[in-house]
Amino acid sequence: MVLKYIKGIIFLFLTVVGTLGNIFVSVNYLSSLLGGPEKKPIHLILIHLGFTNIILFLAKGLLKIIAGFGLRNFLDDIGCKIIVYLERVARGLSICTSSFLTVVQAIIISPKGSRWRRLRPKSSWHILPLLSFFWILNALISMNLPYYIKNTNSVNLTQVKKSGNYCYFLPESLITRWIFLTLMVLRDAVFQGAMGGASGYMVFLLHKHHQHVLYIQNSKLLYRTPPELRAAQSVLLLMLCFIFFYWTDCTFSLFVSISSRDNSLMVSIREFLTLGYATFSPLVLIHRDGLLVGCWHTRREKLRKCLSHLSV
Repeated sequence: MVLKYIKGIIFLFLTVVGTLGNIFVSVNYLSSLLGGPEKKPIHLILIHLGFTNIILFLAKGLLKIIAGFGLRNFLDDIGCKIIVYLERVARGLSICTSSFLTVVQAIIISPKGSRWRRLRPKSSWHILPLLSFFWILNALISMNLPYYIKNTNSVNLTQVKKSGNYCYFLPESLITRWIFLTLMVLRDAVFQGAMGGASGYMVFLLHKHHQHVLYIQNSKLLYRTPPELRAAQSVLLLMLCFIFFYWTDCTFSLFVSISSRDNSLMVSIREFLTLGYATFSPLVLIHRDGLLVGCWHTRREKLRKCLSHLSV
């Protein structure tokens, strides 16, 4: 019982911090996209990533908090289908959006003479069709879930009810399982391959830029890092964060599946890892892009203008 409360507290902390962080990042980039002087298409991708993370917290985090504190099972079969389906779709969207973010950032910092430069999105409207495609793709890949998900109250399995889970996966046919599992693996492989290639290309460009900076510094000339390259460094840090949590989650999942012992601790750690990227990604953006400082300066300027008008 004590472990369940500790688990609920950890999920509460991750959900609150992650949800507030993603809301803060999304609102900041949305205000920049709508009212700022520069309407960067990449801001729309970051807003979509934050929105996807919020869905993940609402679908998985809140459910784990309620189960951890031993509250009443309020979900019926339809509620379980919706929650688990949204969680799976949000996880797929996180992979697709993170990969897309890396590719677009790599295109943005490409040299002017490069052929990749021609693919640079000129406005946010060029981004929307691909984001819509990601929703359709992940909705189709997860379309088998609603049929096989039931509420634990409707399942006559005492062991399932004692586990603290609200939703139960009914056994599915071997063919159906392998079809959708293959689609998920293929999606992850394609998007992570694109992410890896774009990340390697950005590392190469940043290395060339670093060599250029050393030459300029040796020439005793003043130099400032372009904002596109600073953004590329932030995206690379995000990708390292994503890769760490994704492959650590996969490692724990594999260990739990092949082990014959009771691995409740491993299962709990894996559940925390599924929210790790969604929790830390907004913190990385807040730290790297100086969103807190920018927000504070904006509020201070507005307050100064308001006070100046009042004094007049």
